[in-house]
Amino acid sequence: MAKYNVIFVLGGPGAGKGTQCENIVREFGYVHLSAGDLLREERQRTGSQFGEEIDTHIKNGTIVPVQITCSLLKRAMESSGKDRFLIDGFPRNQDNLDGWNKEMSDVAKVIRVLFFNCPEQVCVERCLSRGKTSGRTDDNEESLKKRIKTYNESTMLIIEHYRKLDLVSEINAGNSPDAVFEDVKKVLNGLK
Repeated sequence: MAKYNVIFVLGGPGAGKGTQCENIVREFGYVHLSAGDLLREERQRTGSQFGEEIDTHIKNGTIVPVQITCSLLKRAMESSGKDRFLIDGFPRNQDNLDGWNKEMSDVAKVIRVLFFNCPEQVCVERCLSRGKTSGRTDDNEESLKKRIKTYNESTMLIIEHYRKLDLVSEINAGNSPDAVFEDVKKVLNGLK
């Protein structure tokens, strides 16, 4: 079986990952899998064996064990019937990366990492604004501080790892969504 082609979409909370993934899906036909959305859905699913554990991690701004996230990603990939995926918000730390390599290297190949680099203050303002309507329990100042700290301490190491493999495309996510998408299109058109 051919491996799934995966683009990791990384950046701080509020960097615009979801917005850009919507654009990529529309224009390039990838399937968008948000690790966070999959975890939130699983948390709500009646009878989920992982729900309570996921809930605790989300409330504390900590990272859910990688085996749970990988099993949800794999399940979503298999059920999609497609072979090109954007995985947004994952891997977030070294443990996630090691788990991905262990659990998923037989089924998926990382072809690119889109790194949406956005000034911290812009990220905070976007999240607080989104929090007014999103219904997300983690779009508040206290959770955001924890999420940004986790991102700076853990996720930047992942970006550096993939940078050494020459797989990172860094995009200035502080620009308008349209300007950011122009940069994204250049990267994806170069993957053909």
